[in-house]
Amino acid sequence: MWDDLPRNTAGRAAVSGRPSQDHPLAPMSAAEMKQRGWDWVDVVFVTGDAYVDHPSFAMAILHRVLEAAGFRVAMLSQPDWRSAEPWRQFGRPRLFFAISAGNMDSMINHYTANKKVRNDDAYSPGGRIGLRPDRATIVYCQRAREAFPGVPIIAGGVEASLRRLAHYDYWSDTVKRSILLDSKADLLVYGMGERNIVTIARRLAAGQTLRDLRDLRGIVYPLGAREASQFCPDRSPYPWTYEQLPSYEEVREDKVAFARATRLIHLHTNPYNAAGLVQFHERQAVVQNPPDLPLTQAEMDAIYDLPFTRRPHPSYREPIPAFEMIKDSITIMRGCFGGCTFCSITAHQGRIIQSRSVESVEREVQRLTQDPQFKGIISDVGGPTANMYRMGCSRPEVAAKCKRLSCVHPTICKLLDTNHGPLIELLRRVRQVPGVRKVFVASGIRMDLAEKSPEYVQELASHHVGGRLKVAPEHVAPRVLQLMKKPPVIHFDRFTKQFRAASRAAGKPQQQIVPYFIASHPGSDLQAMIELALYLKRSGYRPDQVQDFIPAPMDIATCMYYTGIDPMTMQPVYVARKLRERKWQRALMQFFKPENYFLVREALIQAGRADLIGGCDGLIPAKPPPQALARRRFSPLKTVEDDHYHAVVQHQVSQPHAREEQRTNSPCRSGPGSASSIGYRPGRKGHRRRERTSPAPNPPPSHS
Repeated sequence: MWDDLPRNTAGRAAVSGRPSQDHPLAPMSAAEMKQRGWDWVDVVFVTGDAYVDHPSFAMAILHRVLEAAGFRVAMLSQPDWRSAEPWRQFGRPRLFFAISAGNMDSMINHYTANKKVRNDDAYSPGGRIGLRPDRATIVYCQRAREAFPGVPIIAGGVEASLRRLAHYDYWSDTVKRSILLDSKADLLVYGMGERNIVTIARRLAAGQTLRDLRDLRGIVYPLGAREASQFCPDRSPYPWTYEQLPSYEEVREDKVAFARATRLIHLHTNPYNAAGLVQFHERQAVVQNPPDLPLTQAEMDAIYDLPFTRRPHPSYREPIPAFEMIKDSITIMRGCFGGCTFCSITAHQGRIIQSRSVESVEREVQRLTQDPQFKGIISDVGGPTANMYRMGCSRPEVAAKCKRLSCVHPTICKLLDTNHGPLIELLRRVRQVPGVRKVFVASGIRMDLAEKSPEYVQELASHHVGGRLKVAPEHVAPRVLQLMKKPPVIHFDRFTKQFRAASRAAGKPQQQIVPYFIASHPGSDLQAMIELALYLKRSGYRPDQVQDFIPAPMDIATCMYYTGIDPMTMQPVYVARKLRERKWQRALMQFFKPENYFLVREALIQAGRADLIGGCDGLIPAKPPPQALARRRFSPLKTVEDDHYHAVVQHQVSQPHAREEQRTNSPCRSGPGSASSIGYRPGRKGHRRRERTSPAPNPPPSHS
């Protein structure tokens, strides 16, 4: 399938910031399409991100693999979704629309953990918000259907992957149907989609139908009422069996059923032994085939050897923050076998590590050094985790049967090959490429793996840390770490000592560890956060930023948040739901900030730990510092209610009268990204908090 993709294309990629004549960017308008001499296109790719031709952006990779396979692709980037006209500008696509919300779930992109509208969008020019709708996959699919009825619609990307089955939606505090049914797409590709998008294009071009594509791995397809009534999980026409999940109606009404469904979904993520899954939604059903097989090293090399310009489309006049951050980075692998319950990487990229060859990485670095704008500094050589390169099970026959969700929790599997030798060799060879002055490792380090290789830690400290090294212990309380599937904090302590010793040996004693922690994760109560605060005080860490837990769709931790049940053990889990407690937990992590004094005091009194107020062993002094009093004095009216939740509206853009009402009433009516739309989402009629008709004693965090 991949034999016709070009390999070793060094020298063919543009490095001047302009597309090469041989490998131009995909057209973003009808005028650009005409400049290419095209009267039609095979695929229209619709994305919620700005168009950046860099291998860290999904739309760029998918465009390049389709182009290498001989297909014409147009790019519809961040279209104005208020009408279907942008979808019509390229004419009727010969094969299909490919729809993606972008590199992030659109709701996480738009809202903070407290459901407040974010101030910027890293994937948009100028960081502007308002250039994509809420639940972008649904809206984009509806517009594609409106523009050209009958054209196949293929949904994919992170948002589609994580919402492919019935899921809990934090922003509406409801269990929602599969996004496949709500978007009315014909097919959903979950996971990384290079292999499937080329296969789908080839088979549709050969005259096959959408029904013929149901034998593909890594897809989800809908069944109408008649087909659903005839579907039998016990009789599969394919090389895999099917297992039936609790229905949408069951998981919506019964949290135990939701937990059982979550457990089944995650137990069937190993592509070598996963069954297909079927979930009924009233009279309809969605069928999920097993995950696609991981890419081989040759396939990974073929993809990253494609001629990316590593530039945004030249039509943009403002910088794109996400591109500025990763423009000089190199991806060396995909996937993660950590299995952290709050992380979506495994659900999307898989738990099997897929690595590039050293030679492929060297070729990309050589192309990068030819760029006149390259300053000789590679900002990152890594992936989801910096030090899992070329790691995997040493017994393939065991890996084919394994259903363990994490290779490193509760302990590192004895069959896991943790050899850092290939990674050390890669880093050394990248440093030796002419034109490279410095190579940083900015991706997170898995500490329990790194401490097994003193040579790697020494290499890291000597050559690849720009003063601060990011690590993610996440918490210190054993119960919380167990629920997170993170290693005990002793691993963080050992790695810290190891890294500091290596830094001193390298003559760089000023290098620091930057730990990341999460507040309000399921299982974390005030006692657990006080334990973390005391640990931070003893260790001398003062986190600059605090990460609040966000329940992303399909994560195991999200199931815990919604149900109060650990789906893997079916045991109850404590969940901090009240906004006040979430603010307490956040403040405890930054107890040293004067502006947090009164929140920390409240939290300590609430937890019965007033002994930590004042004294040498206390977290805060007995008397409030002047800065805390000044802050209270200058904002006397600010209370917990000031940090209110925004209502997130589910709009029905497919109905003409609803669209007209939206145009009339929406503050965004002047256009996406315009000055009047900043801070608003489509369909929101006003920014004022709705008045409560009757106070609820303990309102859930999703109610405004």
